[in-house]
Amino acid sequence: MTPPSTGPTTAPLTGFTVAVTAARRADEITALLQRKGAHVITAPALRIVALGDDRHLAAISEQLVRHPADIVVVTTGIGFRGWIEACDTWGSADRLLASLRTSHLLTRGPKATGAIRAAGLTEHWSPPGESCAEILDHLLTRGVQGLRVAVQLHGRPLPDLTDALRLAGAEVVEIPVYRWRPPTDTDPLDRLIDTTIAGGVDALTFTSAPAADGLLSRAADTGRTEALLEALRHDVLAMCVGPTTAHPLTTRAVPARWPRRARVGAQVRALAHELPARFPTLHAAGHRLRLRGHAVIVDGTARTLSPTLMRLMRALAHRPGQVHSRAHLLTCLGPGSAPHAVETAVARLRTALGDPRIVHTVVKRGYRLALDTPPAL
Repeated sequence: MTPPSTGPTTAPLTGFTVAVTAARRADEITALLQRKGAHVITAPALRIVALGDDRHLAAISEQLVRHPADIVVVTTGIGFRGWIEACDTWGSADRLLASLRTSHLLTRGPKATGAIRAAGLTEHWSPPGESCAEILDHLLTRGVQGLRVAVQLHGRPLPDLTDALRLAGAEVVEIPVYRWRPPTDTDPLDRLIDTTIAGGVDALTFTSAPAADGLLSRAADTGRTEALLEALRHDVLAMCVGPTTAHPLTTRAVPARWPRRARVGAQVRALAHELPARFPTLHAAGHRLRLRGHAVIVDGTARTLSPTLMRLMRALAHRPGQVHSRAHLLTCLGPGSAPHAVETAVARLRTALGDPRIVHTVVKRGYRLALDTPPAL
């Protein structure tokens, strides 16, 4: 459904359609994107298994109570809090916390640090770059031969960390504090995949690696992997919260992006900076034109275009100021379009842009954008 036109605005994501794949915090992320002007589609790519029902986690927690780890790596604040809350429902939280007080605690970042402090624990070290790679370097430099190292996972295995620790002689205990499953209702995810392939989405946001895995797995299950990857590699921006989240995409040659700090707010700010930069700003017939995914912002006013008119506008802007033949522009209108449809579409585009002078007719040759300083032919 095409969102309505808006009035004068400077919101950086006005005219763009952005998809949210998160299973949790989707409302928060959506609100942040909408404040930046985006039209938002939500389609959870996964669902979270309730920790209170996870007997595997209960068994591992009991093992750590009876046999405390020498080193415990806490990777996420929400994961640690969920772990303690689940243990509380099993009546083992106090015993687990007592066990953790005897361990050397490493936290991956400020949120993990805040979570263990709230539980009455104190971290011994946290990496400045908030990465598991730094934690691994720290542990290998320290030496882990013969030590028992517990690693709290954040939704998916961390083989780069855990396998390296095992090779260095550690006994590694993996703590799956929350696990993911495909969404119960896959219809929204299927619609998102179709819309992405069709060019109806400008950016996809990911806040966890399992969400990226979930999207790709659903595409594979329905035979749409190559078409989805083609869109993500060229036309659709994949904005992740951090490099760990991006890993399932980058390993498939998708040029995913992420902010310097792994925070949702920073992710939205990075998207608001990078997405508009992918589209040109032009000066034509005395107006300032900024192209967007489904709109052109003319002197600060968003002019929403239909998909057909947006394709026509992009074709004219591809080589701004140069003449585009009617035969070339006809290819933007879809198969089966009659030659005279170009004239009709150009007339509609002129009306939608608010000034017919923006698109100039070159007699017997075609059309071009009336740039204020046309390039030399």
